[in-house]
Amino acid sequence: MPRVSPLSSADLPAAVAETFSAFAGGYSDFRDQAAVLAHVPPALDHLYRMLMELRAREGVPFRYIELAVVTVSKLNACPYCVSHHTPLLEVEGVPTEAVAVLPESDHPAFDDADRAVIDYARLVTVRAWGIRDQVFDALRRHFTEAQIVELTLRSALAGFFNRFNDALQIDDGAAEALLHLHPRSDTAAGEQP
Repeated sequence: MPRVSPLSSADLPAAVAETFSAFAGGYSDFRDQAAVLAHVPPALDHLYRMLMELRAREGVPFRYIELAVVTVSKLNACPYCVSHHTPLLEVEGVPTEAVAVLPESDHPAFDDADRAVIDYARLVTVRAWGIRDQVFDALRRHFTEAQIVELTLRSALAGFFNRFNDALQIDDGAAEALLHLHPRSDTAAGEQP
């Protein structure tokens, strides 16, 4: 149960309600996340419309976006995002056993472009301040500068959603089930039980 009361699209102005409905029932069911983000209608409207527009324009193939999102979400131990994005990654042709090794990039199912995305998403998440030039050299072999900017945006935004979902305990049951399969230690992060 989220830490704030969920809202519905009926609680929003018509234009924002339309964005809520389009995103919440889009390529994955994010209705529970939308119901919490709805407390700040401009954030819901702008973030979700931006994500839908990015998806529609296909500036970066969806496989790479999902590789970045799942990598970041696993690093941040966000069961909600891992549970919602893993099936999308599998639809993109990444086998289950390859998804299981993320955030590592050494599975044989990953090609050079996949590895460049995974390694970059990991660095954006854990050490954005110290990314070396050779990482960008690897990215440039597969992606334009605009695509690199979008991969950076999507990796950083995945980190935002990880923290948002975890802090407000957004969970539709799938994430909770995943958490029991792969428990995380909050005491390792410095929180007292």
